[in-house]
Amino acid sequence: MCCKEGAVNKRVLFIDDDERILAGFRRNLHGAFEVDTAVGPEAGLAKVKDNPAYAVVVSDLRMPGMDGIAVLSKVREMRPETVRVMLTGYADLEAAIAAVNEGNIFRFLTKPCETSYLTGVLTAAVEQYRLVMAERELLEGTLRGSLKMLSEVLSLLRPEVYGRVSRIAPYVRPLSRLCGDPSPWQTEAAAMLCLMGYITLPDALITRVERGRALSAEEAAIYRQHVEVASRLVANIPRMGGVAKAIAYQEKNFDGGGFPGDAVRGKDIPMGARILRVLLEFDRLLTAGQAKAEAYKALKQAAGVYDPDVVAAFGEVLGEESNLVIVPMPVKSLRDNMILAEDMFVMRGGQTLKVLPKGYALSSVALAHISKLARYESVTDPVKVIIPSDE
Repeated sequence: MCCKEGAVNKRVLFIDDDERILAGFRRNLHGAFEVDTAVGPEAGLAKVKDNPAYAVVVSDLRMPGMDGIAVLSKVREMRPETVRVMLTGYADLEAAIAAVNEGNIFRFLTKPCETSYLTGVLTAAVEQYRLVMAERELLEGTLRGSLKMLSEVLSLLRPEVYGRVSRIAPYVRPLSRLCGDPSPWQTEAAAMLCLMGYITLPDALITRVERGRALSAEEAAIYRQHVEVASRLVANIPRMGGVAKAIAYQEKNFDGGGFPGDAVRGKDIPMGARILRVLLEFDRLLTAGQAKAEAYKALKQAAGVYDPDVVAAFGEVLGEESNLVIVPMPVKSLRDNMILAEDMFVMRGGQTLKVLPKGYALSSVALAHISKLARYESVTDPVKVIIPSDE
């Protein structure tokens, strides 16, 4: 059972190959923690993967098939925020050092461990988990808000370019979830800022790219600079190294081709970059006039260009779009997160000017801008938007 919002996560998983020891943990710690157990390494890792996050995972050191050091290292890969504790019947100094170095262990305990002492260690571990999660939530919330503001300002300056960001944005979170993305917030941030370098590109070059036209060697070199510019700018923000790396590899092919021209390939390419590679190309194909089914088919047939697992997951995401409908909406009724199903225009001085592009996800900044325009000028009203069918 997952913790309720705002409640302290006290879920503790014990992994051991001895069912009698696990039964003792369940009996002695019942009431103080939400105790779960797994017999053996494989069962334990399966529970870590498939269940809501545990605050603490306690693993025995000596188990057949895989020792506790390897188990907790894998736990760290799958759930880096989970606090890890090693428990062993051997006072093995070398094992303790290896456990701390390889698995970033919070505590190393020896058997037999008195219940009162174990309870104290687990209490401290749960508090450590709470602090880690609080810091992460604060960091993610602050960064996400700042990046959203930056993205919105840039979208108002270059609506055509940032219309692409808005069009791919609804796919990022569900695709990250299906792909098991270990850092979904970083991928969301990368998607928001991946085209920031477009501000350095000539309009004519952007148009050629958006329409799928072939580029000369010189044009291709200039175009690639947008990736480098965006990556360098984002890298200057503290703790955004992972986001900058995802942006840097957004044009990298799964087989190692593309840009940058290094030896990185396959699963070594950041997950965020592999997701962006699929979504950006899908949007390019739609912009060039292809239907969604045709564009998705092109992604599947492009051997070696895209991560096949990401492409397959994207197919599931597209299938979920059947829950969306297009409806005409009066300007005064527009709300946050509605997506424009058509371009929005304003009449100014006898000319028709595009305000926001099709696919743009409305935000508070955009709504305020539209409201201001509507007071003094003639804007598209009503405008067609995409909303869930149950709204």
